[in-house]
Parts: sequence; structure tokens; C-alpha cells
Amino acid sequence: MASTPDVPLQSRVVDDKSPICIPFILSQLEAHKSSPQNTRPFIIGLNGVQGVGKTTLVRALAQTLQERQGLPTLVVSIDDFYLTHADQLALAEAHPDNALLQYRGEPGTHDIPLATSFLTAALAGEPTHVPQYDKAAFSGLGDRAPESQWPAINQPGQPRIQVLILEGWCVGFRPLPPSEVEARWRAPTARTLHSHTLENLLFVNEQLRAYDALTDRLDAFIHVDAEDTEYVYAWRLQQEAQLRRERGVGMTDDQVVKFVDAYYPAYELYSDGVRRGIFAGGRPGRQLRLIVGRDRSVQDKVVI
Repeated sequence: MASTPDVPLQSRVVDDKSPICIPFILSQLEAHKSSPQNTRPFIIGLNGVQGVGKTTLVRALAQTLQERQGLPTLVVSIDDFYLTHADQLALAEAHPDNALLQYRGEPGTHDIPLATSFLTAALAGEPTHVPQYDKAAFSGLGDRAPESQWPAINQPGQPRIQVLILEGWCVGFRPLPPSEVEARWRAPTARTLHSHTLENLLFVNEQLRAYDALTDRLDAFIHVDAEDTEYVYAWRLQQEAQLRRERGVGMTDDQVVKFVDAYYPAYELYSDGVRRGIFAGGRPGRQLRLIVGRDRSVQDKVVI
């Protein structure tokens, strides 16, 4: 296993991302509104590696759109579309030799029909409810919250949602040709792919095809990338160390590495595709990529 980058601890993430992202989104939104056929809500996809400061950025974007632009804005996390606890157990039992499916996280552990039906209703301006997921349920294994706890949108008397931000660590990932999965699996530089069989990686890759139903609906996309994806290990170690200091609870360093290892194969497989651009069919200029350094500060930006 490669060494974990030695990144100094810091107590908070400084937001130098929203000043770059907000003008980009406003220009994309203006182009969307200027087209007569675009009467549906504007959908922004946001992908950020774990620990990069995505939550701070999403909050700033939503606040700007909601309060300064007067646009009813909804933030939805792909995490809220995880399978129910029972369905996740069934998936794990059906594939006992596939470590990628034993817990929530990797493509294949989300309820994509639920996500697509929600997006269909939201885009049509229909009354619906936003699914919620309780990560603390079942001692941290998680479960979908009861529908009675799902927030209502587009109800009578409520303003209709005009902007929807779909955020998450795997938003925008697209499946690879099987030959490319195999090539990456065989590469001597792979960090975690060698821990899994090619068959199991190909199974997850095939599950990812269903996620295109979400990606294809995005109007604009923000990718908060890292100069080195392995920074995610150090960033998660920082977060858990801070939790232990402040609350007396948190994963140990070994637990953090195992936790990130469960997600890292998808980074190894799909990050390059996101960097090249997620929009097919000649849609240039709708994707913004921010590249951050070890301290999470923006080092460069690219519009794709």
C-alpha cells in the first residue's frame, strides 16, 4: 500500500472554491433560462473527493441561489438514495465474495429507480418528497429513514423548486469498457484494485450503467478534484482525529484506512473519466474542474 500523505492538521476548511464556482453556475443558469425549451428546473451535479470541503461549497452555492438570486433551491445528496438496510444485506448475501458490495458506498449500493423517480417528479414540478438516509441506524450500517421524515417539495403553497444540486462523491461517474477496467486492474501502480478480483470489479462497473440516468439529466457540473487522489486518506484521518478530540468518538487510523479503501477502487477506475468530461455529444463549457492541493486550496481550474 502506498504511504499516506503527511498533511498538517487544520481545524476548518477555508472556502476559496465558491468565489470561482458561483460565477460559473450563474452563467450556466442564465444560458439555461434563455432557451425557451428549458422550462424545467436547472440541475447542477457536484462531485468532490471525500474531505475536500464539498459541504462548505454546496452550502455557499445553495445560499447564493436561494437568497441572492431568489431561486428556490434544493440540495440532494446521492447518499440519501442508498439501498435500505434489508436490501443492502440481501445484496451482500447474494455476492458474499465481493467485498465492494458488503457495505454501502460503491456503485450498485444505491436505489437508482428511487433516484430517477424522484428526479422525474422534481423536474416536472410535481409534489413529491425527498428521500432521507439515516447513516447512524443499525449501529452505523445505516438505513433509509421512514417516509414520514422525508421533506416535502412542490406542495400546494410552496414555491416550485427551480434549481436542484445533486452532490456526492460518485456523482458523474460513468462506466468503462470492460477492457479498460481490466487494464487498470492489471496496472502495477494500482493502489486498491489488486485487492479485488476482476470479475467483482466488472460487476460494479456494470451496475454503474444505471447511474447514467442521473448523469444524463445534469445541466452543469462541478468537479472538485485533488492533485493526488490519495490525499483523501489524510483528509479523512484529520476529520476523525478532530472528532476524537472534540467528541471523544471517531474511527481509529486503521479503521479510516479500511473505510477509504472501500471507496478508493471507484476513484481509481472512474476519476480520469470525470476529468475528461462527463457530458457526451459536444456540450463544451458546462463542466468546471477545480484542482486542490494538500491543504485543500485551489491550485488550478479548468472549464471543459
